[in-house]
Amino acid sequence: MRRLCLPIRGPRLLPKAGAAALAVLCVLCSVCALGFPSLRSGPPEVVRVPDRASRVTSEVLRLTVEAEEARHRYEEAQHVARAHKVRAQEIDRRLQGRRAVSDTLREDLGSAARAQYRTGGFTTVPADDAEADDPFELMALQLPDARRRARLAWMLDEDDRKSRSLVAEEQELAAEQVSADKDRAQLQAHVRAVEARLTAARADLDTMAQGAVESGRCTPLPLDRAAAGGGTAKDQAVAQANGRWTRPVTSYQLTAGFGGVGANWASTHSGQDFAVPSGTPVRSIGAGTVVATGCGGAFGISLVVQHDDGWYSQYAHLAAMFVTPGQQVRAGQWIGMSGTTGNSTGPHLHFEIRTSPEFGSAVDPVPWLNARGVRL
Repeated sequence: MRRLCLPIRGPRLLPKAGAAALAVLCVLCSVCALGFPSLRSGPPEVVRVPDRASRVTSEVLRLTVEAEEARHRYEEAQHVARAHKVRAQEIDRRLQGRRAVSDTLREDLGSAARAQYRTGGFTTVPADDAEADDPFELMALQLPDARRRARLAWMLDEDDRKSRSLVAEEQELAAEQVSADKDRAQLQAHVRAVEARLTAARADLDTMAQGAVESGRCTPLPLDRAAAGGGTAKDQAVAQANGRWTRPVTSYQLTAGFGGVGANWASTHSGQDFAVPSGTPVRSIGAGTVVATGCGGAFGISLVVQHDDGWYSQYAHLAAMFVTPGQQVRAGQWIGMSGTTGNSTGPHLHFEIRTSPEFGSAVDPVPWLNARGVRL
């Protein structure tokens, strides 16, 4: 059999011109690798800022709810503690009364026993000596006293039983109070811890809001479905309590009012201030359309809503916005978060009612809301 033998070929050599080109290309690659740093795999800072702002906003909202729930549980524990204290005082008062009754009954029984001892067993002596000759008459005379003594003995036994029941309840209440005090201390520590985290988150929110104003990029932030609709069912119920119109915030303290004068304003105060912590959800007072937003100036982060009846409402010094121009909103819907941007001396919401979207057309918002069933 013939064996075919194929020649073994070595590597194909490049022409001289090709080898030179390959060498130049390698040198260029090396120079690029040394002269230019590698690009970061993550998004640039301008892209990450809204993401971080969303996280901070969500953290403030989450901690606000958590702090409210923790305070509610602590207040419930306080209520239980007060009820325990009142009940303990009532038991002590009743025990003191039982002791007085018991002492009286024992004294009465003691008097009857001493009387029996002195008279040889009879507590009632006949008025006429002739009656003493009839033993049945003599026994009949003792019957009322015997019944009275039996009644006293029963009353004393019943009083002792009730006293023992009160003492047992008092001991059980004392044990419950020890456990309740421990739980209350833990709840109080939890409230303080959550409030400390909330304070830090609010400070981060204010810092980011100020940075957004300084950079001129006040980007509306997204919200989850519950917040976008106006918060939890309880929040919506509070917001919609007055029907068509509602308050811009649900928990607040009124501070500077419409028409006030002072060093903080160029002329007179054009709205109503609501003192609230940074990060408080701000609600649209009624249905309408967002027609303007602001990022800087005296009002800081702000927005204006046009309502169906031609009036306008403005919300200023915000830390964040959740809506954009052209977006329709409902009464009570969350449209932003309170802050302290712009010409502000502390966290609050500046609220105006206007006849136009422009500054200078404001009216006093308090009587305006009162006329629509909203009391501040």
